Amino acid sequence: MTTYLAHYRSPVSADVRGSGVFEFDSDARAGSKENLHDARMKMLETFGKDAVPWTIERVEKKTAKSEALDGQLSLDFRPEKKRRRRRTKEYW
Repeated sequence: MTTYLAHYRSPVSADVRGSGVFEFDSDARAGSKENLHDARMKMLETFGKDAVPWTIERVEKKTAKSEALDGQLSLDFRPEKKRRRRRTKEYW
């Protein structure tokens, strides 16, 4: 089984509004009907009857880079590299 990330959004007129990301496992190919069906079933299991009008915007394969999508922001304290200015001759 492969782990996927599904991005969902509720309609604007819904009583319970929500948007976000959840992960699910599926044997189907990414972007196939079976994969979207597995994502929909996992969303309904997780969020219950409030998630019935919600739509799944996209499904992507979970990678090591997508670990940062769990709501935790990462900070980078490395100093910025100074770039060397490129000199050009001015012809006027």
